[in-house]
Amino acid sequence: MPARKTGLPGRLSGQRRMERRWGLLMALPAVLGFVIFTAGPMVASFVFSLTDWQVGGTPAYIGLGNYAELARDELFWTSLSATTYYTLGAVPLVLIVSFAVAMLLNQKVRGLAVWRTIFYLPTLVPAIANVVLWIWIFNPDFGLLNSLLRQAGLPAGQWIYDESTAIPSLIVMSTWGFGNTMVIFLAGLQGVPRHLYEAVSIDGGGPWRRFWHVTLPMMTPTIFYNLVVGVVGTFQVFNQAYVMTEGGPNNATLFYVYYLFRMAFRESEMGYASALAWVMFMIIVVVTFLLFRNARRWVYYEMAGAR
Repeated sequence: MPARKTGLPGRLSGQRRMERRWGLLMALPAVLGFVIFTAGPMVASFVFSLTDWQVGGTPAYIGLGNYAELARDELFWTSLSATTYYTLGAVPLVLIVSFAVAMLLNQKVRGLAVWRTIFYLPTLVPAIANVVLWIWIFNPDFGLLNSLLRQAGLPAGQWIYDESTAIPSLIVMSTWGFGNTMVIFLAGLQGVPRHLYEAVSIDGGGPWRRFWHVTLPMMTPTIFYNLVVGVVGTFQVFNQAYVMTEGGPNNATLFYVYYLFRMAFRESEMGYASALAWVMFMIIVVVTFLLFRNARRWVYYEMAGAR
């Protein structure tokens, strides 16, 4: 007598089809958002980068003409140099400061929650409000920084109003908003196995050996993550140049994104600005690739002893 079919496989198949339909339906808004607001504009900007197009005019196809013009544009190289200078100074400084503060906030002390809140508060201040605050701090006549220097008997400076100190001043300013980086470091520190510290202590190791042989190796994935995010973020620095310096003095703070903004919305050169955007995209891709390629030499992953 043949076995009776229960129909269970058919019901499961129907359930899977229904789950698939609902899954696609739920994912559709995110997919449409990516296509309409991210992928679509990226494709359009690449097409515009191959044209000579001013706002209000008709795009004219010129091939790689905009990219050839970039190589001859002195302001392009100035903006790229200023952005690179800022990145090389701001990223290591923020990493060091935020890591040091995170280690302090990882200690068992009284009022720890209050201290963590205090150090994170500057991150919650709106970006433009932060910039306005630092304009007052850097003011050469009545700013807070020069007032403190004069009271200490030290010479005052021009800070963002002098070509030689403009970018170093903005690099110092970048440490103001290290809260997000600090929180990530703090989460990484709390994930370091305690038994590793105990093993070093049993072997007679002090605080320095615990830091060098346990904390630093175990934190390299977190350091690497913050490094990549920091590099990508600082390459896109904009608010400081837009609000504080307008690219000055003498184009000393003409950051790349601010130059792109100026070409697009002040000079109305949308085709040229699109070419600038794609060059920046390729620079970030190459830098990120090099960081990932080099990470194999120094980033330690505990699972499977992989690096």
